[in-house]
Amino acid sequence: MAAAAVCRRLGKLGFGNNNASTIRRGFSSAHSHGFPLDRNLLNPVRGCRGNSDLVKETGNHVFLVDTLALARRLEARGLPLDQAEAITAVITEVLNDSLENVAQSVVSKTEMEKNEMIQETNLCKFKSEIQSKQEHHFSLLQREAEKMENVIDKTTEKMQNDIDKTRTDLRHEIDKVNAGQRLDWNLEKGYASDYFCFLYVYFSK
Repeated sequence: MAAAAVCRRLGKLGFGNNNASTIRRGFSSAHSHGFPLDRNLLNPVRGCRGNSDLVKETGNHVFLVDTLALARRLEARGLPLDQAEAITAVITEVLNDSLENVAQSVVSKTEMEKNEMIQETNLCKFKSEIQSKQEHHFSLLQREAEKMENVIDKTTEKMQNDIDKTRTDLRHEIDKVNAGQRLDWNLEKGYASDYFCFLYVYFSK
């Protein structure tokens, strides 16, 4: 795909189709010279004859293209120097665009660590909210249980008091009935004794 892009751009610059194989070979040579380097940035178009140029920085990496060696390789394959330099500049530009596209589509390690920290923070926050809600819910349940326990204790105490009062009232009524019955029995017994005494006196005469 990169070679095709180079060919299209060179076509716009006036290169014919007969140079396509040479261009592709030159692109392969440029690609084989790429490797990571420190954070330095130079113009990839100028200085083909005396210096090596750098592809633009993408993320945390910069890739080196030896444009001088590439131009000489193209010259060795029969291209004029000006065409070799133009092809080298276009290849470098295509590599820049490709690396920029890759950089846009790949998440950096820093972003991954940042997202991981955000996820961990959100997870800790979620756990804290769940724990807080559980503690609040447990506290509500505990208060409701204590309230129900107090109601049950009061109800039980009231029922016990009612039972004791009823028992006392019933015993009092029973005692009253028994006392009345004893009184009536004693009265009847006294009446009977008096009557028998009267009969005894009456029949003894």
